[in-house]
Amino acid sequence: EIISALLSRCRVYVLKQLTEEQLVVLLRRALTDAERGLGSLHLEASDEAFQKIAAYSSGDARSAYNVLEVAASLAQSAKSNTITDAIVQEAVQKRILLYDKSGEEHYNLISALHKSVRNSDPDAALYWLARMLEAGEDPLYVARRVVRMAVEDIGLAEPGALALCMAARDAVDFIGMPEGNLALAQAVVYLSVAPKSNALYTAYGAVQQDVESTSAEPVPLHLRNAPTGLMKGLGYGKDYQYAHNVEGKVAAMQSLPDSLRDRTYYHPTGEGLEKRIRERLEEIKKLRQAPSRRTKTESET
Repeated sequence: EIISALLSRCRVYVLKQLTEEQLVVLLRRALTDAERGLGSLHLEASDEAFQKIAAYSSGDARSAYNVLEVAASLAQSAKSNTITDAIVQEAVQKRILLYDKSGEEHYNLISALHKSVRNSDPDAALYWLARMLEAGEDPLYVARRVVRMAVEDIGLAEPGALALCMAARDAVDFIGMPEGNLALAQAVVYLSVAPKSNALYTAYGAVQQDVESTSAEPVPLHLRNAPTGLMKGLGYGKDYQYAHNVEGKVAAMQSLPDSLRDRTYYHPTGEGLEKRIRERLEEIKKLRQAPSRRTKTESET
């Protein structure tokens, strides 16, 4: 990976995918070139076989060469001088898919999966999931990203999504692959059809900004614990209101620093459970703003 400062000073050439016709030319050359290819094996292949390899390679010459090498090996094992369509089909199924886990395609595929889930498209999510798993991606990496999707794009609109994704991760770890792929498939389909909310994601982002500017803000005295007489004498814990001793279990006490008084970070949507959460927050707000908060017994920590 090249840092942006250096990249801006470079001339960048974007390599585009090869066409199937171009791949066929390369494959023919590789099969007949005795010095740099497979010519010493004296194998033949039909136009249909070359076309099939090119179609499966998605414009990538290295992937096409990989399939051709596997097909040549299979033809030799079968004591055949011809790479047939059937051999190509078997080679495609057995080949090790080209997949650079640290390269651009790695990030492109996980991005496609995440965005498909976010867009509530279970079919696309399954497709991109399979693209990664069948190419040899670490299933636990996928599981970690799926957990991230649950908290970033579903959140409290469907709290059970996080538990299901954690269970999928545990299932992959417990039963391994390839059986674990269904656990991940179940997770991404569930996330795709679940109600969506990024309210927690945006709330935490707003909190982070305030934390950067108020990290030296002292904890209000009434929120501090006072395990010693000295601390009590300094006012630690004074005027703390024990919520369980207040009607409605909501005290009028301020819990944020003075500089952030009345700041609101979490704005629940109307999706899924967050609709009920939003109603509950309105109820809490009314309780906190009530003219008087009657305490049942002496406040205690």
